Amino acid sequence: MKSRFILFMLLSLLVSGILAQNVPTVDSAHVKYLAEITLVGRANRSDLQQIPEIVGTAIYAGKKSSLLVMKNVEGNITANIMRQVMAKIPGIHIWENDGSGIQIGIATRGLSPNRSWEFNVRQNGYDISADPYGYPEAYYNPQLQAVQRIEIIRGHGALQYGPQFGGMVNYILRDGSEFKKSFQVETQQTVGTYGLSNLYAGAGGQKGKWNYFAFFDRRQADGYRANSQYYTNAAFMTVTYRPTKKITTTLEYMRSHIRSQQPGGLSDLQIQQNNRHSLRHRNWMDIEWSTFAWRSRYELSTNSRMELKLFGLLGDRNSVGFLPAAGIIQPDTIQLATGSFAPRNVNIDLYRNWGGEWRWITDYKINKSTATLAIGLRRFAGHTNRLVADGKGDVGAAYSLQIQNNTWLRDIDFSSANYALFAEQIIRWGDRLLIIPGFRYEWVSGAASGQHNLQNGVPVYLVRQEKIRGFFLGGIGVEYHINSKVEVYTNFTEAYRPVLFSDLTTPPRSDRIDPSLNDARGYNADVGLRGKLSKQFYVDASVYLLHYGNRIGTILQEEAPGVRYNLRTNIGSSNAKGLDLFGEYQGRLGKPVNTPWRWSQYISYAFTDARYSQFQLTRVVNNQVVKTDLRNNKVENAPGHTFRAGSTIQYNTVKLTGQFSYTSGTFSDANNTKQATLNAQNGWIPAYSVMDLTLSFPIDKNWSLSMGVNNLTNAVYFTRRAGGYPGPGAMPADGRTAFVTLRSQL
Repeated sequence: MKSRFILFMLLSLLVSGILAQNVPTVDSAHVKYLAEITLVGRANRSDLQQIPEIVGTAIYAGKKSSLLVMKNVEGNITANIMRQVMAKIPGIHIWENDGSGIQIGIATRGLSPNRSWEFNVRQNGYDISADPYGYPEAYYNPQLQAVQRIEIIRGHGALQYGPQFGGMVNYILRDGSEFKKSFQVETQQTVGTYGLSNLYAGAGGQKGKWNYFAFFDRRQADGYRANSQYYTNAAFMTVTYRPTKKITTTLEYMRSHIRSQQPGGLSDLQIQQNNRHSLRHRNWMDIEWSTFAWRSRYELSTNSRMELKLFGLLGDRNSVGFLPAAGIIQPDTIQLATGSFAPRNVNIDLYRNWGGEWRWITDYKINKSTATLAIGLRRFAGHTNRLVADGKGDVGAAYSLQIQNNTWLRDIDFSSANYALFAEQIIRWGDRLLIIPGFRYEWVSGAASGQHNLQNGVPVYLVRQEKIRGFFLGGIGVEYHINSKVEVYTNFTEAYRPVLFSDLTTPPRSDRIDPSLNDARGYNADVGLRGKLSKQFYVDASVYLLHYGNRIGTILQEEAPGVRYNLRTNIGSSNAKGLDLFGEYQGRLGKPVNTPWRWSQYISYAFTDARYSQFQLTRVVNNQVVKTDLRNNKVENAPGHTFRAGSTIQYNTVKLTGQFSYTSGTFSDANNTKQATLNAQNGWIPAYSVMDLTLSFPIDKNWSLSMGVNNLTNAVYFTRRAGGYPGPGAMPADGRTAFVTLRSQL
């Protein structure tokens, strides 16, 4: 049935494109350069658009890239429902266990969506993850109501943006330059099921040489599941000054505070019986995040410009909860011996980062053709202090970081540093062919030291670990314009993932770290075609190959009979290959050119085959260490098929949008465990389908209303299994929810 539906959508979209040859529509003009913070998509009603060859000081030609214009997105923006926001980007795999939308987990090409850690996550061009070189998890994501557009680059982005296999995600916030007055106010009030309440208020404007923007956002809800209440408070302010036509300087600051109760995981059977149930009521996470930046751009001439960014991050991630080794098998109940609950685990991470990037781009002549050269330098320094008190927290149920005797079991300091030099060049061969070679040199260091444990009150210290290395990454892209609207592109780029902080810390008496432990290295390759086949029909189809080498893991070693230890080392590699296909039709319903009826339809499909080409595994059988190789096993959390489709019917400015999403089943571990384990931490994750419906319409010139139902059919499903936070166990997604949003712009 699903295959027939997919085939029907493909055929209908193709027919739509053929029939649309002579129907006029608004087409955006070719733009060679795009300012980094500006309003885009005025003439195009689609939320997914093609990024121009050059934006600001960055080159996008030849890359697999996507641009999401948030003002055109139809869906639940308030709760960051990424299933709707990124529906048109093929192959985006989304973990949907967090109905609050606080922590976004996305991935592509068979990589793990865990807090988007395989992407280089940025805001206005600078890093916002905990530490991109040691702990690249994105605990904070900006409020989408204030985001102007989202840039997503896969594969070839490693040369400009650093350590990632997945690519780069850049949330570009509004800066007030789109306002026509010196002071304008906008508000959004949202209410929804399960206690959802959101207040968003923004103000901005421009006058003379100044433009500014600020917002405050408060969101809270009881949550779909029991024990899943949360609240978020966020504020942002940016001011831009242009002393001359050539100089632009911007200061910005963001502050976010999030507190959420973690309902934990369930078994597969429990999810089917009652997916709103919770086995944990004492687990909490609290996140305070501040980012600040100074950005300056200088137009040296009409063909040359520079940019400098200085940025910093202050982040605190606190968690408290009952996380026994047995997982959900062990209930969190009052102990008969003590008459109280068991003491909870307390974990605190303090992130203190700063960095800077300088970029320069210029055009110059090679014979009669114009070439473009982009060069950049980067400096980053990060420090993380990790405090852990397993089983030494309080016995209460409310959020509390109190620990016994005010003594931490672990007190570890991590540090990372990075210098990078990168360059790319567009070589234009005639009017149609672009060749884009590039390189990146990375110097990276990472270190770990401190107290790993307390035994009988005596500290057990880590043997200080430090890795310092430098290496080159190379790549090349090619773009050929068949005509003014259709192009083919291909690229090949090396990528890497640094040795993480977790790879530098092992129990000092039972585990060891391989002194020759290497960073994961590999490459991405793409071949594709994109553009408008007619005035209404846009397509982007590509095939890709991702090689992920030197994967890091732990194997059991025996140096003498009965003398064993765990070794943290490089244990294998994997290959992911697949197809990404996107097509969208936009046109009018009926023959009259001035008809108020419009119709759009899209499909987004991805096929992924991600398998281990080598993966060492050790276990003890009959008191003997047995080594096996999981060669040809499927990579975990890598669905083979991801299909999304949607249709919008519009009358004047009234829009009704329906979306369908299907994700095939996947394994949750490298062993490819099919039967779910008792603690539900390993096993098959079944396929699932979700439908969403959204209606939006204006009330008058200043007010508009939108409403929607997410998971219209109330499908019961889960997208991940977790061993620790936010689990453990299988993590159910939200069932049917609804929202209503009132917007104003005064």
